[in-house]
Amino acid sequence: MTEGDAGTGDSASPRGSDIARAALAAARQAAQSGPGARKKRVVPRGTAGGTSRARRRWSGPGADERDPQPFGRLASRIAVDRGWQRNLSGGQVFSRWATLVGADVAEHAKPVAIKDGELTVQADSTAWATQLRLLQRQLLVKIAAGVGRDVVRRLKVLGPAAPSWRYGPRHVPGRGPRDTYG
Repeated sequence: MTEGDAGTGDSASPRGSDIARAALAAARQAAQSGPGARKKRVVPRGTAGGTSRARRRWSGPGADERDPQPFGRLASRIAVDRGWQRNLSGGQVFSRWATLVGADVAEHAKPVAIKDGELTVQADSTAWATQLRLLQRQLLVKIAAGVGRDVVRRLKVLGPAAPSWRYGPRHVPGRGPRDTYG
């Protein structure tokens, strides 16, 4: 290729930009000559009647994505965009616990943690822990109906928390301070 050939293209094979320009011109022609087409005044860019890219376009009387949005809609859109949907659904289990499982169960058990689809629930007595283990399937169905499927797939029921006698990094092995309780 010589210096004289660098600026000229082969007229037999058009470039991609030439094909795009031709397609755009054909689309504009079809839009102007189609049924119900309005005649549009063509004004070159940069002149007084033309539109520039910096000029603000108003949304008009109809709804538009640039209009003010309710906060809840914006928050849910951000949650979906960033992948927070599963964490928020897990948080609903905690906030709506009494309505999901019923007032009677909520009075004697509370959710502690949710991790990888496993909800850990702590009962206030061993009898209620046994009862929750028996009601496990029904509770999972109620939770899935309230917050969605696959948020909670398993239920881990813990009994009441016993006091720990191990304080500090060093402790004496044994049965604990049994002699102080008479």
